[in-house]
Amino acid sequence: MHPIDCGKSTVRITLSHDRPKEEIKQSIDRSFNDVFKGIEILPVRFAEERKAWKGDTLSFSLTAKMGIVNTPIKGTIEVTDRDVTIDVDLGMFERLVPATKVREVISKRVRGLLR
Repeated sequence: MHPIDCGKSTVRITLSHDRPKEEIKQSIDRSFNDVFKGIEILPVRFAEERKAWKGDTLSFSLTAKMGIVNTPIKGTIEVTDRDVTIDVDLGMFERLVPATKVREVISKRVRGLLR
């Protein structure tokens, strides 16, 4: 699949869809910033966002900032004809927000995009 550090800070979410793949990709691209909003249950803000499509996979990185603490978050979003698979390496961010909360928020937001 995609080489990502599979430590405990990595979250994988797979959601099925029934829309055309290109439509899903456009929706994800347009709404990427909204996917991470709502995780901010602490005074955390996201900055330095980078994203790039290579085929059907969006690679992304951003920085979670809380006071003087900065931690990178990186991952991929792969779109197939039937599924969207999101792999997110939370790094130190997992110590601030539980992976279960991140999974819940991202799943809810992406499901909204798939409708």
